[in-house]
Amino acid sequence: MSSLGDQVRDWHQGVLAVAREDWDCALCLFSNVREPLAKMYFNMGCVHLMAGDPEAALRAFDQALTKDTCMAVGFFQRGVANFQLERFQEAVSDFQLALAQLRGNAAIDYTQLGLHFKLQAWEVLYNKASAQCQAGLWTNAVDTLEEAISKWPEGAQDILDIALDQAQKQVPLQLRQVPKGEVFQPPRQYLKHLEPVDFLGKAKVVASVIPDNHNPDIQPRQRFKEGPVGHPSSPAMGGPKSPAPCYSLLASGVPTEDPAGAGGAAAEDLEPLVTATLQCHFTVPLKVPRGTGLSSLRTLLAQAFLHHAQTGQLSYKAPGDEKSWIPILTEESLQSVWRNVAIGPRGLQLQCRPTLLPQGAWGRPVLYQVVARHNYPAQKPEDLDFHQGDTVDVLCEVDEAWLEGHRDGCTGIFPKCFVVSADVCVEAPPVLGPQPGDQQ
Repeated sequence: MSSLGDQVRDWHQGVLAVAREDWDCALCLFSNVREPLAKMYFNMGCVHLMAGDPEAALRAFDQALTKDTCMAVGFFQRGVANFQLERFQEAVSDFQLALAQLRGNAAIDYTQLGLHFKLQAWEVLYNKASAQCQAGLWTNAVDTLEEAISKWPEGAQDILDIALDQAQKQVPLQLRQVPKGEVFQPPRQYLKHLEPVDFLGKAKVVASVIPDNHNPDIQPRQRFKEGPVGHPSSPAMGGPKSPAPCYSLLASGVPTEDPAGAGGAAAEDLEPLVTATLQCHFTVPLKVPRGTGLSSLRTLLAQAFLHHAQTGQLSYKAPGDEKSWIPILTEESLQSVWRNVAIGPRGLQLQCRPTLLPQGAWGRPVLYQVVARHNYPAQKPEDLDFHQGDTVDVLCEVDEAWLEGHRDGCTGIFPKCFVVSADVCVEAPPVLGPQPGDQQ
């Protein structure tokens, strides 16, 4: 079943097809709209008229007027279809019905409804007179034109005078209709939702890791400075899956601009560049004013992540060891990493964990701890996954069957039956068989 967006898109594409006079494509797109409105049937009727099929146009206008019995322009165009089919009495009736829907007004402007056409009362009477001429009712045609001249002469006096002279001489009148190519268009507010929105923005390279890169869009290569550089990371970066935001850091492996801090290395000597993949796990509480805009919210998020990235615990993964992370506690330990770690093909893997996690999930008290009895893979984004033997901090008892917990930088819910309290999770002693001397 097509969505509302798909239907609006088909409607809009159908209007574009009418503009390029691709009648078959326009009809196909208009007919794809589920439960079409009177406007859609009206559009199909106009396309049939432009394609030279008044019989199909008549059926479409019938559908439109069934949906909207007050559509004056629908009666007007149905009168045109009947006129082309030489059903002149029916055409006279349709033009009279269109005039009745004007309710004594000189015109109805359909521009605000999506149709760039203003239906004039004098045009309706002019067409009625034209159908009367074709039916041989010349006297009635003259009376109709005289009515039009007496009521709505502004802007059409010359046209009506010429038509009256032709009717008196029993010369047929040329029919008027909605201009070719004009159909109802979808509301503008609907079209705005069809435009893609780039919530992430465009990436900008601030430092190249490729030597002698002469791309003018890239700024000159700079030495690595402390401070996070945020870019969305992909699952290929490694590390445990986490619903918390993950960021990767692509930067120079030069340790510092300070020669003393680099163990005496000269500032002007560039060291070989290293790709560093940084995995971050943060759950950040924010107080946001109600009604905050998207740009302001992103600014708050950037400030929060910047603070936690600067204060979090950094660790690195030794190549060949996919499980353990070794903390980087001091400047000396980081320099030791640069000097001694053999960089693998994936570069240096770093991890930044918030230092407040052992005290709970960002200020939330830990009720108790449980140990996983079985593996639990997350089924939904709000789930917390874990493996058998993992310890989980319980933050809330959701209901009788579910708990909310925190583990390894992630917060989520999980089934209570998959865990057991850490207090009772003690390895049971082996069951021994009967020993000699035991009483039966």
